Amino acid sequence: MKRKLNSIYHKLYSCFGAQHWWPADSIFEIMVGAVLTQNTNWSNVEKAIENLKKYKLLDPQRLYNAANSKIARLIRPAGYYNIKTQRLKELLRFYINNYGANARKISARGLTDLRRELLSVKGVGPETADSILLYAFNKPIFVIDSYTKRVFSRHKLLKEDAEYDEAQRLFMDNLTVDVKLFNEYHALIVAVAKTYCSKSHPKCAVCPLDFC
Repeated sequence: MKRKLNSIYHKLYSCFGAQHWWPADSIFEIMVGAVLTQNTNWSNVEKAIENLKKYKLLDPQRLYNAANSKIARLIRPAGYYNIKTQRLKELLRFYINNYGANARKISARGLTDLRRELLSVKGVGPETADSILLYAFNKPIFVIDSYTKRVFSRHKLLKEDAEYDEAQRLFMDNLTVDVKLFNEYHALIVAVAKTYCSKSHPKCAVCPLDFC
């Protein structure tokens, strides 16, 4: 399994190159993006982020103090804007009350403890928590999403209905525990899923993973 996973990584890297993910100007922007990207594509998140920047709300305290109606209006492009406004407020409450919105302070927290804390925040599930941990705070944890399950179930390395933890163990148990590797690998999976391994019309014949 270790050999298979490493082979897939190198094929993807040879095809797509470094992905430079997560595109953001700050740790806080990554945290916000991790919530906004739930159930939508990144281009929609970018529009919402730009709206928040335009109104100078990409600041923990300013965003927390802003009216829900204003936030919802600005993040509307990301969809589910009322729900995501509530989720952002819950994450902000946690970040401000527990860490004083201090990125250095929260970054110093251990992976296991911080993950448990993030998962206790209403609206933060495993994928969102792990995205924040890996991309914002450089914690070595592999992010699982629908793209990962799609690609690896089609390669018979995961069951289609695999639980999040089961899918995550596939990578955590068989790859070198390394932030840079986990970051790049997940981004490459997203790239191949979007380019070749689509949900309805996969381009198996030309996929760099030679799946058909």
